[in-house]
Amino acid sequence: MGAVNTCLWFDGDAEEAARFYVDLIPGSELGAITPGPGGKALIVTLSIGGARFSFLNGGPRYKLTPAASIQVFTEDQAETDRLWDALTEGGEESMCAWCVDRFGVSWQVVPKALPMYVGGPDEQGRARATEAMMQMRKIDIAALKAAYEGT
Repeated sequence: MGAVNTCLWFDGDAEEAARFYVDLIPGSELGAITPGPGGKALIVTLSIGGARFSFLNGGPRYKLTPAASIQVFTEDQAETDRLWDALTEGGEESMCAWCVDRFGVSWQVVPKALPMYVGGPDEQGRARATEAMMQMRKIDIAALKAAYEGT
């Protein structure tokens, strides 16, 4: 692990979550697993898509919150759909690319094309695309494009 990484607090399922994310996100890797009392993992180090994390099985005292989320940027609709479906299974959808997975971790599944439409040079197109995005849960790239183009 490098000098800076993010630590997330879990209530017993840190290792399960880490293994799930490493399998789900390309470019991810499981690191060291430090055992705790009873043989369950106390600390799990990993990288998710190259970003470094430590997961701590700290118990029930603190809960994960949407105030902090993991952003994952997708290449296309197929990748957006794959990640969204996996992350929301047993979790919950929210608005504008946000969801919470079954472990309580908040995610933003953001197609790389999103800024092209909500931040494009056409002011009216940007407004239409932003309005369309505000109605979405999972981002639909074709619908954003159609809104931007006014079709």
